[in-house]
Amino acid sequence: MPIYEFECEECGKVFEELVLGSNTFNVRCKNCGSQKVRKLISQVAFKSGGKFVSASSSGCSGCSGGSCSTCR
Repeated sequence: MPIYEFECEECGKVFEELVLGSNTFNVRCKNCGSQKVRKLISQVAFKSGGKFVSASSSGCSGCSGGSCSTCR
């Protein structure tokens, strides 16, 4: 079961959601409850030797989800 990152088109809140299969139709914004959300392309990271290692070429390993200010 993958965890996807979504952005609400109503309030702009970015949140994560555990999704069963590929069913993203019932995802609601955790902030305002809107169903007008879009799935974002998230950065992939792996844990190696106790540190998170980014799969991108940016070299960011400051956070685990690619959402810190150094990763963007």
